[in-house]
Amino acid sequence: MVAFRGVNFRKLVPAGSAEAYAFATFCVAVAAVVRWVAGLWFEGIVPFATFFPAVLLASLVGGIGPGIFAALLGGAFGWWAFLSPPMTFFPLQVGQVISLIAYLTTCLTIVWAAEHYRRLTKRLEDEQKFRELAVDELAHRLKNKVATIQSIVSLRLREDPQARDEIVKCLGSLKATDDLIIAAQGQGANLCDILAAELRPYDAVRISIEGPEILLSPKLALMMALLFHELATNAAKYGALSQSAGKISVRWSHSEPWLNLEWQESGGPPVAIPNHRGFGTRLFLRALEQFGGKVEAAFASTGLVCKLSVPLSDLTPSIIPSASDAPLLSADR
Repeated sequence: MVAFRGVNFRKLVPAGSAEAYAFATFCVAVAAVVRWVAGLWFEGIVPFATFFPAVLLASLVGGIGPGIFAALLGGAFGWWAFLSPPMTFFPLQVGQVISLIAYLTTCLTIVWAAEHYRRLTKRLEDEQKFRELAVDELAHRLKNKVATIQSIVSLRLREDPQARDEIVKCLGSLKATDDLIIAAQGQGANLCDILAAELRPYDAVRISIEGPEILLSPKLALMMALLFHELATNAAKYGALSQSAGKISVRWSHSEPWLNLEWQESGGPPVAIPNHRGFGTRLFLRALEQFGGKVEAAFASTGLVCKLSVPLSDLTPSIIPSASDAPLLSADR
């Protein structure tokens, strides 16, 4: 794509059109003026020096035809005006004939290279459009499937409203993160955006989020969304968000290759170590272990403090054994 300051000249000037040939003529005219002015100030300048950029620009914008046209027009004008004797085509010396042949050969190479570049960029543009179309189609189907799954869950678990609501909310959390991943063209989702999406239903004044911009891979982003959803749900039911004075502070840092995040609650009711492992505990263990990550939860008198650590790398996730006796967060205490 030939673009300058956001202007796509290939779309403004269709290849092989009358506008493309007019543009080629303009390029040659500018090159001739520059060569003439340069000849007034400097001696011994190559007769066709300024016409090569004109041929390149005409080829990039207009394609093969306008590129060859610019090469021939520039060669004819340079031959007539800048070869000795000027203002005539003949007689030609052997060196001048060689200069003309070298000029035309170089111009043909430039036109070929420019056309190769045009075709390559066109193919890349087509592939990009296809990927965007595929992503949009997949996103549409994914939203429909999530909505269908939510309907099925609501229908099947109508006798168990608590479990139904938990599952539906988890699906909604995954859907919100999927939307973030789709917005990033499938590259992943920003950690801050995931947290903002999960904590949006709660009072923003009571929540502090601080950390650098970090783009998580799609799989890790979905897992982190589930973890944050579980933490937020737990805080709303039993922790800091269950009381008006409660607050949540989320801070993270990146020390290659580890992402270290701390979720700290304060101002809520007294917390205690859960007597059994609930869904939240099992989710934490399974979600981070597959990425080589770990979780630590401390039930302090001031509120829950949860620390998450996970490596950010392109390597295959490793499995880190967890301490089975360590107290972890439980959503159903």
